Amino acid sequence: MGVLQLWLSVFTPFIFVSLVCSEANTDEVTSLPGISPKLITFKQYSGYLNATGTRRFHYWFVESESNPAKDPVVFWMNGGPGCSSLIGFFSENGPFLPSNDGKTLALNPYRWNKIANMVFLESPAGVGFSYSASSVPNTSDEEVAQDNYLAVQNFFVKYPNLKANPFYLTGESYCGIYTPTLAVKILEGNATINMQGFMIGNPLVNYSLNTNSLMYYAFWHGVISAKMWEEMLQYCCNDGDDCTFYQSTNENCKVRVDQANSLVYKQGLNPYALYQDCYKGIPPHLHQYITNMNGIYPEYKSKWKQIREEIRKQPKVSPAPRLGGQKVGSLDCVNSTAMTAYLNTATVQKAIHVTATTNWATCSDAVSDNYVRNYKDMTPQFQKLLRSYRSLIYHGDTDMECNFLGGEWFVENLGQPVKVAYRDWTYNNQVAGFVKEFENITYMTVKASGHMVPQYKPAQAYQMFSNFLLNKPQ
Repeated sequence: MGVLQLWLSVFTPFIFVSLVCSEANTDEVTSLPGISPKLITFKQYSGYLNATGTRRFHYWFVESESNPAKDPVVFWMNGGPGCSSLIGFFSENGPFLPSNDGKTLALNPYRWNKIANMVFLESPAGVGFSYSASSVPNTSDEEVAQDNYLAVQNFFVKYPNLKANPFYLTGESYCGIYTPTLAVKILEGNATINMQGFMIGNPLVNYSLNTNSLMYYAFWHGVISAKMWEEMLQYCCNDGDDCTFYQSTNENCKVRVDQANSLVYKQGLNPYALYQDCYKGIPPHLHQYITNMNGIYPEYKSKWKQIREEIRKQPKVSPAPRLGGQKVGSLDCVNSTAMTAYLNTATVQKAIHVTATTNWATCSDAVSDNYVRNYKDMTPQFQKLLRSYRSLIYHGDTDMECNFLGGEWFVENLGQPVKVAYRDWTYNNQVAGFVKEFENITYMTVKASGHMVPQYKPAQAYQMFSNFLLNKPQ
């Protein structure tokens, strides 16, 4: 071996690692507007991960405060489809909580990066700060799974020192689709990712079960009258049993189901948390109704176009307030004004290295409207994944978007052997919900919580997350 070959064999690996670390460090967030650097005891990084073609997914990575070199790497995604994972970052389990002024931040006492390396991924392209060269954000379940898989691989190219760490996927809502499809890609792919399990809150995992159970949920929680329920049983069920509310072929049933959905989504209830008020009162438009119904009943798309015409005919509402020259918007019934204002501040965008061609928004109608749903039932994916990974499905029990009853039906139908029968679980010497443990999956409810459990019940969610990572009983 010559001198040059010897030198290259010894030092090339160090050069490669140095280059990789240098690339990662260009994403390091060295200062963040609105909070004192003295309060931040962990490193954080923000930038872009490569997906398919010209698609670039924005990520925000915050290191564990415990032992970042050894602690798990946990990816978090919000749902939609079309909603930003920075919702989770700034209102659920991320390290910071924005103040009402939209300018300052406080530390979240129940931040999940106390015990894990947390990566918040904005997916798909067109959501949040993520983008692609395509002007129309057309995408599908299968494409997003592949894009997310490439983004995860690219993360470990940027941070190769974390590749051996235990890896978990977490998220909520439409992550009932995102997470299992991505996990299957990891399971069947060639990437050496040390995946251990996945944890999803209030997931949409089966359209039929979610819709059928919602009808029961709405009646049992006083949203549907006894008379309407009797009519639904008459037209949608066989002898009061074996009820099919989802895509019923009975016209009388379809009319009643449509009426029930109008009561759930259209009259001004908070669908994410039934017993919480709707932010700013009853929405003065039908945007929320269209969004929810288009997701549950996409085959009725022509009907939602008619409803859009109703919106155009309604009296114009005052424009959204502007902070720092930026338009501020919010999710229907959810106050997201502060995070929207903060993320649309020029100094913040510069600090987190984003390419902001448009204002950041919590959700993208363009992505949602053009999204192709390839899957309506995640049972085959779960059956495959549970042979290799642990899983936790949890539900805030006041959520009507993806209600706990449909989640329980789904988990029960997987046919996993029961390890621990249905029982209560506690936090701070109080009943916090109920849990049933199967061989490789656990089903939980979180008492008096809505759709975004880490937001509504942050302490209970942190305990649940910690126990899952440690593989301890809930």
